[in-house]
Amino acid sequence: MKIDLHNHTTLCNHAEGTVDEYVQAAIAAGIDVFGFSDHAPMAFDPKYRMQFEEMEHYHAMVMDARAKYEGSIDILFGYEVDYLEGHMDERVLDADVDYLIGSVHFLDDWGFDNPEFIGQYAHENIDVIWERYFGQVEAMAKSGHFDIVGHLDLIKVFKFMPERDIVSIAGSALDAVAAAGMTMEINVAGYRKPVAEAYPSPELLRAAFERGIPVTFGSDAHAPGQIGLFRDEAEALAREAGYTECVYFRNRKAYSTPL
Repeated sequence: MKIDLHNHTTLCNHAEGTVDEYVQAAIAAGIDVFGFSDHAPMAFDPKYRMQFEEMEHYHAMVMDARAKYEGSIDILFGYEVDYLEGHMDERVLDADVDYLIGSVHFLDDWGFDNPEFIGQYAHENIDVIWERYFGQVEAMAKSGHFDIVGHLDLIKVFKFMPERDIVSIAGSALDAVAAAGMTMEINVAGYRKPVAEAYPSPELLRAAFERGIPVTFGSDAHAPGQIGLFRDEAEALAREAGYTECVYFRNRKAYSTPL
């Protein structure tokens, strides 16, 4: 069974294509379970996310697609939520969803994965920002709000790599993900970025397997043509790390299925 739980819509203001086009692309890619998890509204950085008043419309679009394509593909409903203390909202955290992806895109007010702000790296100690980033991932896992950790090592997006061992930097965060019973996605968007590899790296994926952390898959598509890209590579990474199953969610409950 092919699972793909991380995909966006035009409501996030930086994606293209209709819901129908995404679903049809997923069907063409042989995906069995396809999830929409658009950027949840938040009173911060509104340029790159839906607004609170659009939540009902987002839900209706996905439910309409679920009904329309029933029998051809299983459509799930979720949000990708930025973990940013003081800005998360109960209207999202308590929403009626199949799953919530918890992601870290900000260190304080710095959107470190946004090319608009790449110049900030010149003023940072790379080891320190990696440590700060994984500290936020750890806090996100400990919050208990989320089902899936999004793109675990997103901090590598522009290939500013630390001198310290990556697994040692991320170890406490991985321990927190395991303790929280969360699933980790293998997110292929990194192949489309300067780092040119999936999130997480093979060494972090092996460390996750050693901790018993389940995996799922996400195209992180912002256009229909990105759905299903690098799927073979993602599955190969999972198998090489030792995984034989992957996970999807329904009504916040995890279900395992063979790779």
